[in-house]
Amino acid sequence: MASSEKNPMVVAHIFVWMVLVLLSRRIPVSDGTATDIECLKSIRDSLVDPNNYLNTTWDFSNKSEGFLCKFMGVECWHPDENRVLNIRLTDLGLKGQFPVGIQKCTSLTGLDLSHNKLSGSIPENISKILPYVVTFDLSFNNFSGGIPRDLANCSFLNELKLDNNRLTGNIPLEFGLLDRIKTFTVTNNLLSGPIPIFTHNDIPAESFANNLDLCGKILKPCPGVQRKSHVGVIAAAAAGGITFTSIIVGIFLYYMSRGVAKRKADDPEGNRWAKSIRGTKDIKVSMFEKSVSKMRLSDLMKATNDFSNINIIGAGRTGPMYKAVFSEGRFLMVKRLQDSQHLEKEFVSEMNTLGKCKTP
Repeated sequence: MASSEKNPMVVAHIFVWMVLVLLSRRIPVSDGTATDIECLKSIRDSLVDPNNYLNTTWDFSNKSEGFLCKFMGVECWHPDENRVLNIRLTDLGLKGQFPVGIQKCTSLTGLDLSHNKLSGSIPENISKILPYVVTFDLSFNNFSGGIPRDLANCSFLNELKLDNNRLTGNIPLEFGLLDRIKTFTVTNNLLSGPIPIFTHNDIPAESFANNLDLCGKILKPCPGVQRKSHVGVIAAAAAGGITFTSIIVGIFLYYMSRGVAKRKADDPEGNRWAKSIRGTKDIKVSMFEKSVSKMRLSDLMKATNDFSNINIIGAGRTGPMYKAVFSEGRFLMVKRLQDSQHLEKEFVSEMNTLGKCKTP
């Protein structure tokens, strides 16, 4: 008899099939036989196992279905499927460096190598070795060097434990972008510098304890923040100093300008020096080409309006030139040398030069 109701068993099988399809789209599914066997063999061969835990329990001669899943510390996606999901090899006294051959376990989501004697550095390309890792525990080992920035590309990370090692340098600030992280600890290392700010989860200060010199929001202020404040204080002090100096300079210039203005008021034609030599008898006057009879200092003073600035027709390195107009209509160019700057030889040379000049 036909029925419109679906068999519950059929519905359940369809649902399981859909879930497996969705999972396979998120995490690639390999055949799990060849690559995962190579992965575990590589781990066993690359590590020193003083207690022979791996040598005695990892028997690759057994070819039965799902035999990998019976290995110590190995968890599979399914008991009858040789596709490794998690590897937990804790407290086995293992020695050596990080087993990079683990990348052949292409579906691995969890790795726990804690409480061993592993050393060396964490691979810089760790996100390519463990692209889908969710839990990653290397705590209580002897890993050294820096924490690779590439770990921030392991976007599925929920748990990252790197505590109790000998890691140095800074914690990559990009870790703050790991939006799925729930547990993060780097205690008892040799780390320094600012800690990342986790924007999606609160990581307690205890997770950073006992390091060389870590700082940040939940720890002590970073030196950079203090330097900024010091820079602000220095900048403010400098600005205040400049302002104070400007005021002093302004006052000085004000009184200087008043003094200049007063001198200009007292000496509008700029020839006080000339008036001060009236009646002096030992002033040297030199003329060339055409002699001028009765050339006296008083004649020059009168012809140049007492060497007024109005009569200046040029200025050179050695002194100004004045236009002299005599009563009989003659014009002369008169140059006043700053005798305090020139020797006698230079004086004569200047006069010879002037004597060769002809102007209207």
